[in-house]
Amino acid sequence: MNAVKDLNCTDEICKLDTTGMFEALKGLPVQCDRACWDLAGHVELPEIEAISNIVVTGLGGSAIGGDLLRVYTAGKMAVPVIVNRDYVLPGFVGPDTLVFAVSYSGNTEETLSAYEEARLRGASVVAVTTGGRLGELAARDGVPLIGVPGGISPRAATGFLFIPTLRVLQRLGLLPDNVDEISEMIDYMRTLQKELAPEVPAEENQAKQLAQKLFNRIPVIWGSSGTTEVVAQRWKGQINENAKAPAYWNVLPELNHNEIVGFQFPKELLKKLHVVILRDERDHPRVHKRIEITREVIRDVVDGCTEVWASGEGDLSRIFSLIYTGDYTSVYLAALYGIDPGPVKVIDYLKRELRDD
Repeated sequence: MNAVKDLNCTDEICKLDTTGMFEALKGLPVQCDRACWDLAGHVELPEIEAISNIVVTGLGGSAIGGDLLRVYTAGKMAVPVIVNRDYVLPGFVGPDTLVFAVSYSGNTEETLSAYEEARLRGASVVAVTTGGRLGELAARDGVPLIGVPGGISPRAATGFLFIPTLRVLQRLGLLPDNVDEISEMIDYMRTLQKELAPEVPAEENQAKQLAQKLFNRIPVIWGSSGTTEVVAQRWKGQINENAKAPAYWNVLPELNHNEIVGFQFPKELLKKLHVVILRDERDHPRVHKRIEITREVIRDVVDGCTEVWASGEGDLSRIFSLIYTGDYTSVYLAALYGIDPGPVKVIDYLKRELRDD
């Protein structure tokens, strides 16, 4: 495929996208709306006497919703949320644990293993999937099943995989009802979609501008603990899978205690790095100060440093404003490399090899 040299050539950009990634991005607000009102609102939930901890077990795009849940609920709920990306569950999981088993395909082997272990330990389980083996097991075991629509990539199904877990916690009385905040986030995403869409020229399109800055560079994405940390991880993963390019992420203030020292050698490689700092006015005041100092430290060392600020009113709007911008940026970056953002051939190969083992 030929690389797109001008991101204002909408037809060329969309021609590369054979699996409908742009269409999936456009539909994210509708996806979140459906996830809020249709998917999680009617499923019959287990009767749970007491919950001491919550575990979201999943991998890749199916796990990022768990990370969003962990960060969003940290200051709003007394029960901790832990994300598990493994075949086995942490030792504390037991009858007082609520486990969300999340697999978009329903066939993720690590998640299936963790699901079976959760059942053996007597944990309360809710499955979130399009079907597959996980759907079969949930039906067999009488486990509450939130069935999500298929037909898109797991990494494009963030609304389907995150919003239902949020709504379940609200229905169980663990989290205050914030339907108004979800609705505000959905409305705001509709506004952002009109600003980030392919037909919007690069001069007015923040995602296209960011893609141009990251083209032929190694993106390093920094977030802040408790606010944008998960979004930084999301940006990294989306660049990997959509643009088929390396990217790295870290979190402030932790990176000030190690990574920042590594911006000295090799000088030639450091000039290939472009740092993106995801910012939110709600970050800790000392983190704001650290960012300003850190920018000075790396100013003459890396290719460049770009700040992307969260926008919107509620916490969910601010989180998804950055997610949406990063998702679009990664697909525009794929266009600059002349690559179809949809297929993930290396992951498909790995899965085939594991099946043959």
